[in-house]
Amino acid sequence: MGSLRPARKTAGGLALLTALTALTTVTAQPASAHGLHRSSLASHCTGTAPIVCHFDVPPGTYDVSALLGGDTAGSTSISAEQRRAVLGETTTAAGDRAYRSFTVDVRAVEGEPTGEVGSPGLDLRFEGSAPLLAGLHVTPAPHARQILLAGDSTVCDQPLEPYTGWGQEIPRLLRRGISVANHADSGESTVSFLANPLLFDQLETEIRAGDLVLVQLAHNDKTTTADVYRANLTAMAERVRAHGGQPVFVTPIVRRRFNSDGMLNSVALHVMAADLPNEMRSLAHELGVPLVDLTQLSKDLVEGLGVEASKDLYLTDINGDNTHTSVHGATPFAGLVLGDLADQGLVPARQVR
Repeated sequence: MGSLRPARKTAGGLALLTALTALTTVTAQPASAHGLHRSSLASHCTGTAPIVCHFDVPPGTYDVSALLGGDTAGSTSISAEQRRAVLGETTTAAGDRAYRSFTVDVRAVEGEPTGEVGSPGLDLRFEGSAPLLAGLHVTPAPHARQILLAGDSTVCDQPLEPYTGWGQEIPRLLRRGISVANHADSGESTVSFLANPLLFDQLETEIRAGDLVLVQLAHNDKTTTADVYRANLTAMAERVRAHGGQPVFVTPIVRRRFNSDGMLNSVALHVMAADLPNEMRSLAHELGVPLVDLTQLSKDLVEGLGVEASKDLYLTDINGDNTHTSVHGATPFAGLVLGDLADQGLVPARQVR
């Protein structure tokens, strides 16, 4: 994670503070040095713990700059839209300020594509043990690079706690300049993701040249044959490339299902009607598609933790669910994905927090 950068108490620092406290949805308005940030924040934000802010903006991509801190010590995290983590807990000493920025994808349906339509515009929540917000600035970023996600319930923006998809946690690991457009949806397979126009068809309309499109679909392909699975993934890769995007195959996270020897069993490794991770690996090689082998990476993590400690990654102790993850589990899985993307040069290291 990046280190804190309190605003310097110099003329440059004052200029930064003044610019940030001009709160607007399009461009900054002239600001005086005194008092404007309080009335501007009040027009868009309510509450103190959490602080909830809303901007009436159309669907699109937006850069958000936030100035955190205040006269007392603070500790602030930020989420956007439907429980998307965009900034981890950030502490500020009394009297200090920390400038943080990120890029957000705004859609009519805030979370899962087949879910309920959320409130129009951009919603931000400033939480943490002592949230403090001194200034906020939102501007359109129509040319920002995107990471679009096609996936299932282990990836999607889950609407309700404690469920959390790893795609929900990736934004907090990125700096401004890359947005995450999470089109993953609960219960989907490669078959249904192509068949439902709300899913891959809609994702396809949003691809811009240079965007990454990550595909993790396998959990619900239990009865899909190897030939059909490969054909579906091939169709997605070809359609992404036709729009100038870069497809990336992501093998699925493992389920937490152990053999008596402490190793994960075949169900955990998605060997069902076909060995789905292996089919994805070989197809990626044939098509020249980059691969994030999240099955292997998550297997190493889960088996390394062992039968008991790995429970915390999943919802095992909450409802016996050994497939879906908590925030505690989704966050390291997101880190594994982003770390591999950075290692392969698909995401610039400078844009990773």
